[in-house]
Amino acid sequence: MLSSDLSELYSVEPKVLMQAVKRNADRFPADFMFQLTNQEVIGLRSQFVTSKSGRGGRRYLSYIFTEQGVAMLSSVLNSDRAVQVNIAIMRVFVKLREMLLTHKDLARKLAGW
Repeated sequence: MLSSDLSELYSVEPKVLMQAVKRNADRFPADFMFQLTNQEVIGLRSQFVTSKSGRGGRRYLSYIFTEQGVAMLSSVLNSDRAVQVNIAIMRVFVKLREMLLTHKDLARKLAGW
């Protein structure tokens, strides 16, 4: 999940979310969180029609959190909202895995994505 989407869900500014992560960097190894490359950002921009940098767009490359990284966020944000959002996100991941198990063709498409 994008850090900007997570900050919106957790009702914190993106800067606040990333400061909490950076203060607890040892809790976020590369398989929990990573930063997009310039090429990946360009791909997202073209998919979601976001603004160009220099015109109100992002000034830094976005971070992506894996399921484990999202789970770790609730411990570093430490608020009631963070716990509730985290529970909801974890339930979505469980449902997604259940759907993939029952729809093998969808799983194959996502694996090649």
